[in-house]
Amino acid sequence: MKKAELRKTYRAKRQQLSEKDVDALSISVANQLLKLPVWNASCYHIFLTIEEQNEVNTDYILNILSGKDKNIVISKSDFETYEMTHFLLTDNTRIKKNAYNIPEPIDGFEISNDKIDVVFIPLLAFDLKGNRVGYGKGFYDRFLSKCRPDTIKIGLSFFEAETEITDVFESDIQLNYCVTPNKTYKF
Repeated sequence: MKKAELRKTYRAKRQQLSEKDVDALSISVANQLLKLPVWNASCYHIFLTIEEQNEVNTDYILNILSGKDKNIVISKSDFETYEMTHFLLTDNTRIKKNAYNIPEPIDGFEISNDKIDVVFIPLLAFDLKGNRVGYGKGFYDRFLSKCRPDTIKIGLSFFEAETEITDVFESDIQLNYCVTPNKTYKF
C-alpha cells in the first residue's frame, strides 16, 4: 500500500480510539518495551504525545526512563527547515504546544545527535521490513540520518504491521524495532 493511503487509513483508525482505549493501549506498548534489550543505554530520545492525534501516550515510557535514571531528550521542530533541535529534559524544562499542538521545550540544554543512543519514534503505520509512515514532513528521517549508525530506532504503534509499504524512498530510515500493544517486531 502507498504512504498516502496508509496515512489516511491509520489517521481514521486512530481517531476511532477513545481516550480510554489510547490509555490502555499505551500502557500495553510501554509494558512490551520493557522486554526489549535496550535499557543499558544512557541517552534516550522520545517524542511528547500530540493528544489531538491520538498518539501513543509516552508519559508511561517517560516514567520508565525516569525510574531508570536515564538522560531523556525531547525535540523542538522548525517548520521552515523541517529539522529538529534536541534538548535534555530536566525538572526545569518548560513545555509549550506549538501551532501544530506538538508539546515542545521552550529552551534548555541542547544535545547533539551523536549523543543519542535510542530513539522512540511516532508513526502512523509500518511494514514487515521496518519501513514507517509518519505525517509526511520528513522530520524523523532527517534527524535519524544524522544519528550514529548504532543508534537504536524503535517505532511505537497501536496497530500491527502492514505487509509492505510500496513507495519507500532511499532517504527513508528503517526501524530496528516496532512495538505494538501485543507484539514486538524486530527488523
